[in-house]
Amino acid sequence: MVENQLSLTPEKADKASKILPIITVITALLALSATAILIKIAVREMSAAATFFNRLWIATIIFGLWSGINQARTQITDDEPVLRQQSYPIKDIAFLIVVGLVHVLGRLSWTWSLTQTGAANANALGSLNPLFTTLGGWLFFNQIFGRKFIMGLILAIIGAIAVGFEDLLRSNNNFTGDAVALISSIFYAANFLLIEQIRNKFSIITILMWRCVIATSLMLPVVLIFEKQVFPVSLSGWLVVFALGAICEALGHGLIVYSLKTFSSGFLSLLLLLNPVIVAILAWILFSENLSVFNFLGLGLILGGIYLAISTKESIKSTVNIPMQSPAESKS
Repeated sequence: MVENQLSLTPEKADKASKILPIITVITALLALSATAILIKIAVREMSAAATFFNRLWIATIIFGLWSGINQARTQITDDEPVLRQQSYPIKDIAFLIVVGLVHVLGRLSWTWSLTQTGAANANALGSLNPLFTTLGGWLFFNQIFGRKFIMGLILAIIGAIAVGFEDLLRSNNNFTGDAVALISSIFYAANFLLIEQIRNKFSIITILMWRCVIATSLMLPVVLIFEKQVFPVSLSGWLVVFALGAICEALGHGLIVYSLKTFSSGFLSLLLLLNPVIVAILAWILFSENLSVFNFLGLGLILGGIYLAISTKESIKSTVNIPMQSPAESKS
């Protein structure tokens, strides 16, 4: 009986290793889907820049506590702190700094676009990052994507636009906000690609913490110079910015970065196209907004595109990166 139990253990471990990354991505999607709604509430009390700054410093504290707990746990278990003994090349440190800079530009531009255009527009145009992620990976990092993946990508992007199509038609005077939302998707794609390049050089918590530290440091002089009101003035305002920092930034973006250990940036950004669909459903539940034919059409196209992108072994190899070796064994 003991032998039978031992023989089943690797199978259960294998199933868990396949299911856990999917659960992680789904949790991240649910956390990120609340971002647009929370920002819309927060900007009633403060500017987009102040909202983003509060979101960053709260997330920085969370990641700092997380890092401290990990270090304390390492000392208790007498594990060797390999990462603290390593000296990183200037190139890797530069990549880490640029990640923080790009994160600021991307999130700040998207947050500001929500004050100039509708949430559906900002989500639809901001969700075009898979296009730029795939293009950037091919141009700068020699990433190769299968034909079916490209077809699925195009299909899913069309679906994301279809979700907010009616709002796009009604936003005749929101060109600036729409353009900035589109630009934010380029920064978001660059952030994905840069993190993918350094995820084997730094620990996940190091990337997350220093990204927020750098971004907070860059935003601090901006809010001090240009903003009269830096912090919320009401309890509800504090609850909203805390939710943005803890749920959206720390949990949502944290799990996305963690998922880059398993999935490539192109595949992960493709999955994030489900975010506009979740936002539309939440708007239907919370604000009684009707789901139109375009919403259902967009949902079908996104799901069909994602399925098409991963339907063949070639596409899986080109979009999913499952590490088979330990860092000590790999030559990278």
